[in-house]
Amino acid sequence: MKKINKIMLWILIIFFSIFILANIAVAFFAKPILVKQLEKNLKLPTALDSVSIGLPFSINLNKLAIGDLFRADQVAVSPSIFSLLAGKLVLSNITLVNPVIKLEQASDGRPNLPNLEKKKESQKQPPIYLTNLIIKNGQFIYTDKKINPSGYKIILGRINANISKVMLPPSSLKTNFNVALDFLNPDAQKLGSLKFSGWIDFGPKDMDGVLSIKDLDLTYFSPYYGNFISNKKLLSARLNINSVFKSQSNNLDILTNFKLSNLVYAPEASPETELPELDLAKNVLDFFTDEHGNLILDFKVSTKLDNPNVTVAELKKIILKAAAKNLATQSPQELIRKVSDNIEQFKAIGKNLEDIFKGK
Repeated sequence: MKKINKIMLWILIIFFSIFILANIAVAFFAKPILVKQLEKNLKLPTALDSVSIGLPFSINLNKLAIGDLFRADQVAVSPSIFSLLAGKLVLSNITLVNPVIKLEQASDGRPNLPNLEKKKESQKQPPIYLTNLIIKNGQFIYTDKKINPSGYKIILGRINANISKVMLPPSSLKTNFNVALDFLNPDAQKLGSLKFSGWIDFGPKDMDGVLSIKDLDLTYFSPYYGNFISNKKLLSARLNINSVFKSQSNNLDILTNFKLSNLVYAPEASPETELPELDLAKNVLDFFTDEHGNLILDFKVSTKLDNPNVTVAELKKIILKAAAKNLATQSPQELIRKVSDNIEQFKAIGKNLEDIFKGK
């Protein structure tokens, strides 16, 4: 027994000696090689504080920064030893700690992404396979100078994600995912939150997932949706969405509960000679809000998992069909009031047209 314990002790001593020597070697030689390769491939200045080896086996890049595009406190990569022996590069785990990605669109629409050179077949490196991605407290900052020359920012903060491929059987393409994040404004104030969890199998093209958006301040994103929601300018609007994704054999159904609440409109003030803008689809959305100004819709979108595609026109039809179901929940008095308001709008249009033609 004492002999076995002694052998185990020597094995541990040898293992830790090799581990320490490997860390020293990596610290001296790996850092300049990695920095050189990243700069060569990405064409961006790269900074790296240190490289170390962790247990059981991971390569840790500490304080990595790639231009203004990416930085992280730590990038931990765990390659599979068995796959390396088989001539394949399989990363069993990549962990990003406090990563920050900054994407910018210039006024001409060009993104700040590196211009990667296309390599010849003989120069192409073997494909890299990833089985698990973990993001801890990440941040994504998108600056759009096409919408606003000074830079309109959309910030996704406190990103935590775990995306992992099912290991058994090895041929499986099933992946579990769990993503949570907050929408932030430039002052780091919370605008809302998002969670998306479930699984997807790229083999049979099946999926089961749930997407939840809570208390999103929709008015912050008005430069993108314009007057799609309503002709009247929104001063306040909170969006809550719960969507269930179900796919079998590539046929994807998205069942959605959509709620707009705390709707506050800016007072309308237009010259008498100007025709009121009338878009039936948008005015119908206003028509179907309840007495508290809330719009609650339940609808289904059907598409393909490998090529999801729904046009704006199709989405409008789906939303209007769902809005029609809300009539049963409204009181007759409220419906009469809304009908009267819309009749007055049509009268205003008729009067303006009459005045215009009188002046001819």
